[in-house]
Amino acid sequence: MSRILFVLLGVLLLASCGGGSKQPPSRLNDACSIAREKPDYIKAFKKTERKWGVPVHVQMATIYQESRYRHDARTPHRYVLGVIPMGRQSSAFGYSQALDGTWEEYQRETGKRRAKRDRIRDASDFIGWYMNKTYERNGINLGDTRNQYLAYHEGHTGYARGSYNQKSWLLNVASDVDARANLYQAQLASCRY
Repeated sequence: MSRILFVLLGVLLLASCGGGSKQPPSRLNDACSIAREKPDYIKAFKKTERKWGVPVHVQMATIYQESRYRHDARTPHRYVLGVIPMGRQSSAFGYSQALDGTWEEYQRETGKRRAKRDRIRDASDFIGWYMNKTYERNGINLGDTRNQYLAYHEGHTGYARGSYNQKSWLLNVASDVDARANLYQAQLASCRY
């Protein structure tokens, strides 16, 4: 009896280690490597592109900037007097760094009540949904990575007001996201994914 129990415990231990890895891809500067290492990511990105029209490379660059492909990414803590933690800078969480309120709006509008920010297929779908709203509200082409990212960061109303124009650091980040999207697009064109 103890031998059977020992074997069952061993099988359970191995099975618990065999679940999908939540580790980020190892080579974040290589879209083809990401596609090979994380085929479920590419499957999610392609599905979102078919559904919402947001190109794969735009989604990839946005997720890179927002979370570096970390499923549990959060904003840093705020501190009082430099030492006393006072909560996080915002409620942003997961691959897409969606805020609580925006995520809840996405869940309501899409009917995806069980969607989770730390699941790549849901985060990708969220980005597609959000960028589609950006196109509808602000007229930004779905392939315009730079301006889509500015609206993603500032919100639809903030983008419409031009709030990003007072943030030179954000304009630089948006240019970096655009450059990464172009890099990913060129790389993906050269590999079978």
